[in-house]
Amino acid sequence: MQKDEIQSILATDCGSTTTKAILIEKRDNEYRLIVRGEAPTTVEAPVEDVTRGVLNAATEVQELAGRPILTPDGENIRKPKKGNEGVDIYLSTSSAGGGLQMMVAGLVKQMTAESAARAALGAGAIVMDSLATNDGRMDHEKIARIRTLRPDMVLLAGGTDGGDTKKVISLAEIIAAADPKPRLGADYQLPVIFAGNKDCRKEVEEILGGKTALDITDNLRPSMEKENLMPSRQKIQKLFLEHVMSQAPGYPRLMGLVDEEIMPTPAAVGVIMQRIAKQHDITVVGVDIGGATTDVFSVFEGVFNRSVSANYGMSYSISNVFADAGLERILRWVPFSIDEKDLRNRIKNKMIRPTTIPQTLEELIIEQAASREALTLSFEQHKALATGLKGVQKDRSIADAFSQTGGAETLVNVLTLDMLIGSGGVLSHAPRRQQSAMMMMDAFVPEGVTRLTVDSIFMMPQLGVLSKVHPEAATQVFEKDCIIYLGTCIAPIGTSKEGTKAIDGTITMQNGSKVDFEVNFGDIKVIPLMVGEKAKMVARPYKGLDLGQGKNKEIEADVYGGVVGVIIDARGRPLVIPEDNSARVDKLVTWYKAMDLYPLDQLRSK
Repeated sequence: MQKDEIQSILATDCGSTTTKAILIEKRDNEYRLIVRGEAPTTVEAPVEDVTRGVLNAATEVQELAGRPILTPDGENIRKPKKGNEGVDIYLSTSSAGGGLQMMVAGLVKQMTAESAARAALGAGAIVMDSLATNDGRMDHEKIARIRTLRPDMVLLAGGTDGGDTKKVISLAEIIAAADPKPRLGADYQLPVIFAGNKDCRKEVEEILGGKTALDITDNLRPSMEKENLMPSRQKIQKLFLEHVMSQAPGYPRLMGLVDEEIMPTPAAVGVIMQRIAKQHDITVVGVDIGGATTDVFSVFEGVFNRSVSANYGMSYSISNVFADAGLERILRWVPFSIDEKDLRNRIKNKMIRPTTIPQTLEELIIEQAASREALTLSFEQHKALATGLKGVQKDRSIADAFSQTGGAETLVNVLTLDMLIGSGGVLSHAPRRQQSAMMMMDAFVPEGVTRLTVDSIFMMPQLGVLSKVHPEAATQVFEKDCIIYLGTCIAPIGTSKEGTKAIDGTITMQNGSKVDFEVNFGDIKVIPLMVGEKAKMVARPYKGLDLGQGKNKEIEADVYGGVVGVIIDARGRPLVIPEDNSARVDKLVTWYKAMDLYPLDQLRSK
């Protein structure tokens, strides 16, 4: 079917717990979301057939749409659309069964292994471990690690073209000695991708060819100054479909239902973010905070990066957030006093009852406080990964390569960040949209002028795979139905004396009306600007503060409206929270009232 002939699209995302289905149709010459349905994912016992969850979700879609989507027996999807029945195409993404879990290996931990991890993460995988010749582990420890983890796939890199061969061969021998057994399926060989020194291909094939499903692709680090990740990423996704997913219960049948290759959920999210960044020529940071993991995506300088914080989430992994962030960092966002034992009990209850939602205002505030730290920790990990060479030619010295941090500055620059996209239950389903905005402001600490958005119902995976087939349809639905525009955050860099004038200026609306503002240092002010409205802002910082053009320098910028509006955040960068408990509570109450975050009168009266 030609792209222009597509009128009706069914797309699903098979998550680890829930399968989400959306129906998109062309109405009045544009594509819009019509209805959404969901059902429990059925990849595990007792059903052990992922298509049952898909068909159940599609059944809800056809009930809500009021027309047949499935065949009369409910066992297939009607294609192509005829009259009022069926759809033109069906697409799907998946992270069911734990998603794609990989191990990577490279010669130097801070160079090739780091590049291999970036390739795997960009392909939508969770990197379980990175092996390197200098990671401090003995060979038998590496072998035991491979056997214990049982990854879905291994990416072996190492050596520039024409460089070291001996150590690359040694890594291949370690993988062969481990004789790894795949996590899913007992009757197939583990996929191993070799993306290292091309001079080693013959030896690697002799070592691994008989024991694994070896596939060879271009060197992801052909020289010290170049990084070439795309061939490895494409190979990972291809083998994920052909080897890993074909072993999961019900996936062979699902692959027969879809009209385009199934994509790993995180990879599909990355695709739509890259498309939006490219189409609008903007820099983007996106986050998906789940129950067990938090994914962070970014596009800076045209380069896409993704990281997975596998231990930071809001239910199963919330105790990890508490352990790594610490009691004080979570409490710094709570505008009331709470006993440490009480807080620990609340955190543990959330971990052992992961599907519960806050029942009281106190519980909501504590959960959102923990989310700020989960997002902060995940963003710090992402910035540490998004460094150095990223598919384009850059210079980096050998001394830098062997340094502890990799010797390269992060590509993520919050001052040049244009759009921040939040998704995941705690952000997408916050009772008030102001809460979503505040959580992202506190965790990512944007600087200068930044647009804030959230994914309304987490349909970015489906739109990512749709963009491969119909980019215009994916973009239209993303902008009209997927993203909720919260507003624009204006945040000067630097610190000043509390209560002194930090910033003033004028916002000129499209109808010519003007709003003057003045904000003191340490305060937040919200100026209403509706969704779809765009205004011109002239702002000037004071007392050595900087909005991106230099200290005390005036800026002119476009600001976009949203359900929250334009937020003047004059709390300073870096953001400092008072250490004294009484001063901290008073300051939080002032900020939260300015944002209309919670009904604090109910809280303080208790």
